[in-house]
Amino acid sequence: MWGGRKLSSCGNRLLGVLGPRSRGARAQAARFTARAEIQFNWTPQTKPWVFSDYRIMWFKSYRMTFACLSRMKIHRYPWTRLYSTSQTTVDSNEIKTFLALAHRWWDEQGVYAPLHSMNDLRVPFIRDNLLKTVAHHQPGKPLSGMKILDVGCGGGLLTEPLGRLGASVIGIDPVDENIKTAQHHKSFDPVLDKRIEYRACSLEEIVQETAETFDAVVASEVVEHVIDLETFIQCCCEVLKPGGSLFITTINKTQLSYALGIVFAEQIAGIVPKGTHTWEKFISPEKLESILESNGLSVQTVTGMLYNPLSGYWHWSENTSLNYAAHAVKSKAQEHPVPAEFVFKGETEELRDKDSTNPGVQEELKK
Repeated sequence: MWGGRKLSSCGNRLLGVLGPRSRGARAQAARFTARAEIQFNWTPQTKPWVFSDYRIMWFKSYRMTFACLSRMKIHRYPWTRLYSTSQTTVDSNEIKTFLALAHRWWDEQGVYAPLHSMNDLRVPFIRDNLLKTVAHHQPGKPLSGMKILDVGCGGGLLTEPLGRLGASVIGIDPVDENIKTAQHHKSFDPVLDKRIEYRACSLEEIVQETAETFDAVVASEVVEHVIDLETFIQCCCEVLKPGGSLFITTINKTQLSYALGIVFAEQIAGIVPKGTHTWEKFISPEKLESILESNGLSVQTVTGMLYNPLSGYWHWSENTSLNYAAHAVKSKAQEHPVPAEFVFKGETEELRDKDSTNPGVQEELKK
């Protein structure tokens, strides 16, 4: 860190040594110094306490210049969200895989047959847990009045059954062709056409406009395909109403899941296309629960799911070493983070109280 005048002086000396041929370089250095000074002056004038209370940098004057500031692209305040709309959890390689299969979603005997069969478990799982939160429900339409977000909806295999239960459902998917398939299929049912809306987008793109909007968020067979799971869960929590439910089905990260889910299912039996899954993206129930809890979600249920490739049916199991389903609920009283400015001031006052008898500390706090 250097003062603006010192930087300019050092630069002039260097250019003087290089000789008269360096006039262009001298002008470029002068422009760089001026630009750096302007950029750097803006930061302390706006929020000088961010640096001073952290004791990272001390400013004797607002004229100080940090020559390397041009490399500092982003300054994020301590209490800002960790995600932004420019950030994505979508894996471009996964997009290519599902784009090639977009026309096969509603082939019940094709590559998505296991997902069609999974509805026998996951639809009642979602319905029954949501009904625990309401005193009365309408016969035939038990989820009437509820808003559900189906993240990674694909061709709408799960979105449609939830709509038939009376819920208003928004299905989102980053693959345009998937959304076109889903929209085409729902158009055959006028009732679903009114209850279901599809959007070709990622979760991060709608976080701001749908904050605390949904009674439930569903991410079924999705989290093993994202590239940033923590940001994904954070976004799910953000769009949930306080007291809302998050439903996840995914694959555990075990040796057994690699042997059966990758080697057998993809490479030997061909139950799912090769390259559909990446074992490194699988996640254990323990790690998933930790991420959920850290985002203000209380895990209610984690239960295993087993698929029989011979019968083509799923059933519940106490064993979670392969597939499993999880249900978590967002806290009704979310704690809002305290702005760092007040935290730092409090810490400084506490330091004064504790070390008021220490002359060295007193001198430091006076600076």
